[in-house]
Amino acid sequence: MFKIINYLFVSLVSCSYIVAQTNYEQEILQFQENLNAEYKNPEESPLTREEQAAFEGHQFYPIDSTYRVVADFKRFKKPKTIKFATSSGRIKLEETYAIASFQLNGKTHELTIYQSPELRKTEEYRDYLFLPFTDYTSGVETYGAGRYIDLSIPEGDTIVIDFNKAYNPFCAYSPNYSCPIPPEANDLKTEIKAGIRGPQDH
Repeated sequence: MFKIINYLFVSLVSCSYIVAQTNYEQEILQFQENLNAEYKNPEESPLTREEQAAFEGHQFYPIDSTYRVVADFKRFKKPKTIKFATSSGRIKLEETYAIASFQLNGKTHELTIYQSPELRKTEEYRDYLFLPFTDYTSGVETYGAGRYIDLSIPEGDTIVIDFNKAYNPFCAYSPNYSCPIPPEANDLKTEIKAGIRGPQDH
């Protein structure tokens, strides 16, 4: 009887794990589908009409929940205004909002998370946070000028950073945009094999 109960318990746990993984994978797949749809939409896409017609979707790394980290979230008591260099040579202002600390690939890493003084004035982006970063894949397998992750202000002292949701700035596809370049402090000393790859011709 004990063996039967134990077998049922293990089976239930295994099934729950598979369902959880499937739900997570579906979440990331939905993110990828939405991003692809944005690039096919003439009103949102940075691509030319010809490029939109030929666009078959972005290249992504395999979904890997290892790259979904729960980071310690330490807010700055006195935020600083940072002048970001951009792809167009213009200067964009961002404010330091918090430091995120987390474990990944056997090491402790830190990233500075930013908030736009302009965007927070709007209702839609009041809680929006900006995370630009580079890593050892930058310029090799991913866009050389780095990738971005969109975040929201958390209620507590931790924040989920999911590198499977990393995407390229529009500047990776068109010179008609002015995109912030991640600062040296946000250069991760590891490979982030998650999220968007390429584009290969940039």
